[in-house]
Amino acid sequence: MKQRTKFYRILLLFLLGTLSVAAQKAERKSIREGNKLYEKENYEEAIKSYHKGLAVNPTSLESTYNLGNAFYRQEKYEEAMEQYQQIAEQGQRLINDDPENMEKLSQVFHNMGNIGMKEKQYAQSIEAYKQALRLNPLDDETRYNLALAQKLLEDQQGEGDDGDNEGENDDQQDEEQDQDNENQNDQNNQEEDQQEQEQDQNQDQQQDENEKEQEQEQPDQISRENAQQILDALLEDEKETQEKVQQLQQQQQQRRRTDKEW
Repeated sequence: MKQRTKFYRILLLFLLGTLSVAAQKAERKSIREGNKLYEKENYEEAIKSYHKGLAVNPTSLESTYNLGNAFYRQEKYEEAMEQYQQIAEQGQRLINDDPENMEKLSQVFHNMGNIGMKEKQYAQSIEAYKQALRLNPLDDETRYNLALAQKLLEDQQGEGDDGDNEGENDDQQDEEQDQDNENQNDQNNQEEDQQEQEQDQNQDQQQDENEKEQEQEQPDQISRENAQQILDALLEDEKETQEKVQQLQQQQQQRRRTDKEW
């Protein structure tokens, strides 16, 4: 009886080992096929292959990571982030199982930082890059991306501050413009009133000058009787002049006749 029980245990362990080996082979096959498709940029089919690997081994670190990368290449950043976060959440356990997993975790956080950069979530990217550098301080690419994310975050915050300042400046400029318009209107009204007063004064002055000129240009009036006397004197002078002319003409005619008779 004891020997039979021992036999069943050995058989069970053998079967479990056989199934485990078969599962590992199926997982490895799915990953290899997915990687080939990934290299050919056939990301949709690669995703299907990685899912097959996860169906065999849901805790497969490599299948999960490669699946996240395939989503990333398709610009499906939300789906990619879900895969990376699954790995990040079990980071300490993975490191305890195998210290070499630190480098893999560093790559995961690096990719998470890249997704944040794509979505302009720079603060999120900075934290991811810092975590990646804690795991792999020699990663110069991550260090460069960290500096870039910090600069972009600074610029983003600066733009926000400038926007607030611009809003305040716009309100102040509007108030100043309204005040300037009111002052200008008052000044224009004063100028118009002054021009009207000057125009009225000029008109009155011009009218006075015209009246004076008319008075100066008006000739002295003479009476009707004086005018008649002057006319009579002129006629009398003309009559005397005509009589003298006739006398001279008669004398000349007589003189001409005498001359002809010799």
